[in-house]
Amino acid sequence: MPTGSLETIREFLAQRRWAVVGVSRRRLDFSRWLFDQLLRRGYEAFPVNPHATEIDGRRCYGRVSEIQPPPTVALLMTPRKAALEIVQQCDGAGVRRLWFYAAAGAGAASPEALEFCHSRGIRVVAGLCPMMFFQDAGWLHRLHAQGLKLLGSYPAAAGASSSALGTADQTERNRR
Repeated sequence: MPTGSLETIREFLAQRRWAVVGVSRRRLDFSRWLFDQLLRRGYEAFPVNPHATEIDGRRCYGRVSEIQPPPTVALLMTPRKAALEIVQQCDGAGVRRLWFYAAAGAGAASPEALEFCHSRGIRVVAGLCPMMFFQDAGWLHRLHAQGLKLLGSYPAAAGASSSALGTADQTERNRR
C-alpha cells in the first residue's frame, strides 16, 4: 500500500537535490528514463550504482555518502532486499527524505527498511512513482494516478482518507 500524504510528496518534489539509487547501466531501463526526467525538470539528480562509473555522461556514485553536499532526497529504485542497507547508508549520509519507488508489485521498500526509517525519524514516500505527481506527466503516468484514485490508494491530503473523501485532488480543491 502506498504511503505518504500529498503534502509530503509536494515537500519531496520541492527539494532540488536527488540521489537516484539503482539507476541501471542499461540505457533503455525505466530508471534511466526517470533519472533523465528529473534532470529535464531542473533537478540536480545524481546517479547511484556501485557497478557503474558513469551514467549518461555524468559521474555515477557508488554510495549516497559520496555525493557532496548530500542530496536532500534519495529515490530508491533498487530490489527491496537491498533497501535496509541503502536506507542505513542514506541515514549515515544525512539524507532525511527517502522515496521508495514502485509502479507495480512490491517496489523498493521492505518492512525492515520502513521500520528503520520510522525509528530514525526519516520522512518516507513509498510505493509510488514520482512521475504521477508532475503536472506535465504523460498519459501513462496520469492513467496510473487515476487507477490509484479509483482503488482508493492515491495519497490523501494530510488528515484525510482518499477512499473516504474521493480523490486527494478533490480534497485539495475543497480546502480552497
